Parts: sequence; C-alpha cells; structure tokens
Amino acid sequence: MTNRTARIAFAAALVLGALPLWVSRVLPMVDLPQHLYLISVLHRLEDPTTLYPELFAARHALTPYLGYYYLVSALNWLLPLEVANRVFLTAYVVGLPLGMAFLLRSLGRPSWPALLTLPLAYGDSFGWGFINYLAALPLTLLCCGLFVRTLTDVPRRARWAVGLAACLVAVLLFHVQAFGFLAFGLPWLLLTTPVPEDAAARGFAARLRPRVAALAGVVPGVTLFLAWVVLRFGDPPDIQPGAPWKAWGPTFSPQNLAWKGFEQNRSEFLQVLANTFHDGSDRWPLYAVGLVAVVGWALGLWRPGTRREGPVARWRLLGLGVLALALFFLLPFDIRGYVYYLNTRYAHLAAALLVASIPATRLEWRRPLCVAAAASALLVAFVMGRGFRDFAEEAREWDALVDVTASRPRVMGLVFDAGSRVVRFPVFLHGAAVLARERGGVPNFTFATTPHSPLRYRDAVPPTFPSEWRPQQMDYATQGRWYDHYLVRGEHPSRVFGGRLQSELVIVGQQGRSWLVRRRQGVQ
Repeated sequence: MTNRTARIAFAAALVLGALPLWVSRVLPMVDLPQHLYLISVLHRLEDPTTLYPELFAARHALTPYLGYYYLVSALNWLLPLEVANRVFLTAYVVGLPLGMAFLLRSLGRPSWPALLTLPLAYGDSFGWGFINYLAALPLTLLCCGLFVRTLTDVPRRARWAVGLAACLVAVLLFHVQAFGFLAFGLPWLLLTTPVPEDAAARGFAARLRPRVAALAGVVPGVTLFLAWVVLRFGDPPDIQPGAPWKAWGPTFSPQNLAWKGFEQNRSEFLQVLANTFHDGSDRWPLYAVGLVAVVGWALGLWRPGTRREGPVARWRLLGLGVLALALFFLLPFDIRGYVYYLNTRYAHLAAALLVASIPATRLEWRRPLCVAAAASALLVAFVMGRGFRDFAEEAREWDALVDVTASRPRVMGLVFDAGSRVVRFPVFLHGAAVLARERGGVPNFTFATTPHSPLRYRDAVPPTFPSEWRPQQMDYATQGRWYDHYLVRGEHPSRVFGGRLQSELVIVGQQGRSWLVRRRQGVQ
C-alpha cells in the first residue's frame, strides 16, 4: 500500500467516524437542548419577537465556556443553528484523531494509531452533552504536539511558540479541565523531551536557553487562567448544604467533595468509554480498536521498527496517558458548586493516549494495521448511526409538541421520566428548552443560572423547583403560575394537576409519553 492509499484510508475513516452526526435528525445528548437554547438567546439577544431581550443580558466576564457558545453563534449567521452545531461537533470528532496524529508526528512516531481514537469521540461525555469539554480535547493534543515542536524544531521554534500560545488560550476558553491536564502534561514533556542543543550544552543556563520559547508559549494561557481564578474564586461561594448545584461548604472542604472509591472507578473505566445504547452495540467499535491495539503492541514488541526516540523520550506518550489515568483515579467526582463529573471526563483522554502509545513496528506491518484501524470506523458509522436514527424516531414527540406551542412561551418542564428506549442517558430531561427555543420563549431551567454561562438573567431567576431532576417538588401555587405552558413526560397531566386541568389548564398536544398543557386564556 502506498502512502497515498494510507492517506485515503485515513480520510475515509474520518468521514465514517463523523457520519453518525449527519444521519440523525436529533442527537442523543442530555445537555444539548440547553446548549442550543443558550446559543439561540446569545444570537438573538435583541430580537423583540422573543422573550430574550426582557429576560436575558450578556454576561461580560471571562469564563472557560466562551469558545463553544460564541463559535457556534458565529456559524449561526451562515447556517441554521442545529446545522452549525453539527459542523462544530464534526470538527471535534475528526479533530480528535487529527490532533492525536499531529502529536504522534511531533514525537517522531507513525500516525496510524490516531485512528484508534475514533470510537472514543463518543461515550459518556458525549452522551451527557459535555460539548465544551469534548471540544477542548483535540486542542489539548494539539497543544502537546506544538509544545514538543517548539522544543525540537530549531528553525521554526518561534513560529511553533506562537501557535502554542494561541492553542493554550483556546483550550482554556473551551474547558478548564483540559487545561488542568496540561498543567501536568506539559511539564512532563518538558522534562522528557531532548532538544538538539543538549549535545553541546554545558550548565543549566545553556540547557534552559533553547527551552525558553516553549516556556514563553505557555505564559499567555497561564496568565489568563490566573485571571480567571481570581475572578471565579475571589467571590465568596454560595454555600447551601444539600442544595443541588450549590457548594455544600468551602471549595475544597470534605463536605464539598464527592469521591468515588478506587474499585468503583476501576469498574467504570471501560464502561464510560462506550455506554450509549441499552443494547451495548456501541461497544463493538471499542472491541475492534482494542483488538488492533493489542496486535499492534504485540508486533511492536516482537518486531520493533526503527526508534527515533531516546530511552527516556520513548515513554512520553505513554506517560501522558498515565497522567490522565491518574487524574481519573485520584480526583473527586464532584466539587460541588464548581465542577461536576470531574474525574470521569478524563477516562476518554486517558484511553486515547494509551491506545495511541503503541510502539513503532516495522514498515511492512504499519500499513495493514492502518487499514485495520480505518476499517473499524465502519463499525463506528454503522452502530452509532443506527442508534442515533432510532433515537431520532423516538424524539419526534418534540416536533409534534412544538407545533402546538404558542409564540414566546414560558415552559415548565415536568419530566418525570427522562429516559429513552434506545439510549442509556436521560436525554428527554431538557425537552422544555426545545419548545422554548423553537418559539422564542423561556424554560423553567437554563444554564444561564451558572457562572460559566455567557448569559445572565436581567432580574430574578424564574421560579422553579429546586432541581430539574425533581419535578415532583413543583409547587403550583408559588412556582407554577408564572408559566403558561407545561411539558409533562412520564405522568398523565391529570395526576399532576388534578382539578386544575379542567378549570385553569387544558391539554393541547400529546405525543409518545409527553403531553403539552397550556393555561386557559384569561386565567391568571
């Protein structure tokens, strides 16, 4: 197989890996309706045909979530919002193996193992809709590659340093957890990467001088991070013990940290890599790339190829994987009021780095391994595409209810059953945001209440129950009367509203397991 054929196989695998994003009308991501709602508000903040201008204002503050929201909002000027979001997600899915390929080439390694990361673009963080964090992962790999090239590519060292500075800032503007990994990963690369000048260097200053460009490249990102820390943690925490999404104590106090035990983390590591569908079919691509990785390791140890890395440098990629794995096992699950699903998110990064750390084997084996890795993308396309399409059929109930939703609605989501027959995640949880976005209204809960949102409420937050997970705690007398629409899922409205369903409220639409209830005209 020629290099041209290998490049075609690589490109075909990328297309197949991203194909599931385009064969389904709706993507099964829990937080996606909330993200799209915020982007819609951000994009139409001055639109008088919506409730947005009177309820929301831009939050002019530095936050690590700005990258995703503003990029998709900018794309929304050219494309419909959901298409713009799919373009962004496509860039993430293909960016993960491309970023890994760049890092591998920067380390002087063959790039074909990067294809083994394609199934890892999906899984737990994708299912929950942690798009900001996911988008930071390709940039994290790119940062590592740029850092290595700034150290080793003497003629273009300054150019790589500029790229490193921009990339590290971009990582922070997408998600601070990826930036946190680089706080360990970049020092590891600094200590294990030799530079050409080392052969003739004498003394500490002579060894430091060729590394100054790489160190300077991280300064803008670190400075921005410290500014964010001062702004974010300078304010006293809103401590409300036991309350959802609030701190239960001082930031790093025992009562504010939720931990998982080692055994639980060990048992969950492989699960979170492929846990989308009830039938477990999304594990097939993971098994396929795992088999290719095992064969690659066996061949690399049995018939190693020409080594371009020294005895220390050859452990750089594996060391990055071990660092990510350590963060998975050692960090808490939650820092209440600040970060949630903290350690779990590092599983995909650790797996991607570990699976790509296959030792180089002989040239005659690399091309068959590349074809096998590319062929595994067929499984990704088939399994994920089929599952996404099945979910889209189930989610058609949203379309029917949007059609009977009035303009500028105030929608309370009473979602007693957020589950799906197809996917494991509670993907119907934020259905109220879908109705509100399509009609320029507002749901009872939005991410505008969080400090990392690009938006804030102008006045008081709309009244609602303590957590979107607890619809049974809705108090109609004090909370419900602010709303004119109610999306009820999993319980018949008569069991929720009782006699009010006849006197004050009326069912205007029903589809699947969801009902839309509207306040009767003239009732206050």
